[in-house]
Amino acid sequence: MELPEPWPAERAAAWAERAGWRLGCNFVPSTAVNQLEMWQAETFDPVTIDRELGWAAGLGMNSVRVFLHDLLFANDREGLFARVDRYLEIADHHGIATLFVLFDSVWHPFPRPGPQPGPRPRVHNSRWVQGPGAALLALGREGWSGLGEYIRGVIGRYRDDPRVLGWDLVNEPDNVHPLDPPRKAELAFELVRFAFTCAREAGPSQPLTVGVWSGEDWRAGGLPEAWEEVLAACDVVSFHDYGPLPQLRARVAALRRFGRPIWCTEMLGRGAGSTVDPCVVELHREGVGAFVWGLVDGRTQTKFPWDSWQRQYPEEPDPWHHDLLRADGTPYDPAEAALLRQLAGR
Repeated sequence: MELPEPWPAERAAAWAERAGWRLGCNFVPSTAVNQLEMWQAETFDPVTIDRELGWAAGLGMNSVRVFLHDLLFANDREGLFARVDRYLEIADHHGIATLFVLFDSVWHPFPRPGPQPGPRPRVHNSRWVQGPGAALLALGREGWSGLGEYIRGVIGRYRDDPRVLGWDLVNEPDNVHPLDPPRKAELAFELVRFAFTCAREAGPSQPLTVGVWSGEDWRAGGLPEAWEEVLAACDVVSFHDYGPLPQLRARVAALRRFGRPIWCTEMLGRGAGSTVDPCVVELHREGVGAFVWGLVDGRTQTKFPWDSWQRQYPEEPDPWHHDLLRADGTPYDPAEAALLRQLAGR
């Protein structure tokens, strides 16, 4: 199935000119272990969301990237909308627009609604869940009618809401977990095509994107055909990069060929060389939106590196992998915080 056409390049450029440079983070409140715990009625925490988005605004951020989940819509549609409405009120009060992520192919493939297990001690994102889960993903298009309702329902409700920056349809679709179904990447790219079709049917005034994240060579001919197809369908091209400055520069240069505004929707892995200085500085210079991973150290425990799944960390890592602020709102690195405010013109 062919992907629907993206916005004309002129429309995308005009939209980006109005939107200006985006500086933000991937946001989940420190009291939530995953996206279900963030949004379910019993654990939705507007007090913490308000406090922590205030801290984000204090760092100069004007945007956040936030994950939803199809189970939230399937099990409590009106409750989800009420909580998203409340969240958007809070974010807008702090001058922050939201890039919503509808699906996620990363981490645990068997999500369950209800009370979520507590974090495994000192393990990075130990309870994050995929959406849709492996069983639903494996059904293919014939079993995705409910996912279509979710896409059209959520985007249709907020399609003209100025507090919504855009729609990131599927996070890292070809990221494979050992418990994923066979043909995971193939199924996930089919979900991307399905999501683009349903999203275009909903008619949003905000841009659509899916972020490329893997591979060594992103120049023409270097990416798999599926990624070329997906990036060509995006209104705004987005990508993830946790590597050092030379890799970041090469990726931005390679993505310029699409003639679109660009966002880096995941970055900041200090131990891997992705740092505020010089990487966010470079993105600012290039006019590329920058969304670091993590804001406040909390139940996701993403200050610990990815390899904490394989090795034990007896104490806080040095340096932190992700996240900018300690639980009390003080910066992990005051120089980082000062530089972010400077780049944002605060």
